[in-house]
Amino acid sequence: MEQYVQLFCILALFIAASLAGELTFELPDNEKQCFFENIEKGTECTLEFQVITGGHYDVDMELTAPNGQILYKDVKKQYDSFTWTATDTGVHKFCFSNEFSTFSHKVVYFDFQVGDEQPILKNIDAHATAMTMMESTSQNIFESLNNILDLQTYFRNRENQGRAFAEDLNKRVMYWSIGESFVVLVIGIGQVLVLRSFFTEKKSSGVLHS
Repeated sequence: MEQYVQLFCILALFIAASLAGELTFELPDNEKQCFFENIEKGTECTLEFQVITGGHYDVDMELTAPNGQILYKDVKKQYDSFTWTATDTGVHKFCFSNEFSTFSHKVVYFDFQVGDEQPILKNIDAHATAMTMMESTSQNIFESLNNILDLQTYFRNRENQGRAFAEDLNKRVMYWSIGESFVVLVIGIGQVLVLRSFFTEKKSSGVLHS
């Protein structure tokens, strides 16, 4: 029983480490936010981002190497994924810009992975024997939990995006309904005034004829 407790503690630590590169933040209008990461030379990295809510769900994104070289740059992008291998050791900078928007706040999610994910069993290659049942089970549980976390993040972002779209659509329908009600009220008052003017003209003309 004690071994299983230790196993699940190790799993929790690896899961926490895998979440360290994920972040969801708010990007106000006319603003730019940058993040920095120190990366060793030869390390393979992956940066994935997605705009969850706000405006047309787009931002400008730029990734810069320590020597100033622009590794990735795109404008008004809703989502994208970029993988590269660091050619120099140093601080890499990646920035998200909403400077082109005058009033729309954005909520942006990104997942930044540096290097290969460490296996749950670090010494698995140190021995030539086959994995025990417990090692095999723990490996399968670890991979399944990682898949579950990825799916949860994906569906959570989709849910937030769908909720934001539904709320925006609800506001538009409400404003449209208020506008239609105002137009109907104005037309009704206009029709009453026009009909009233017709009867007023007939009454006055009858008095003059007599």
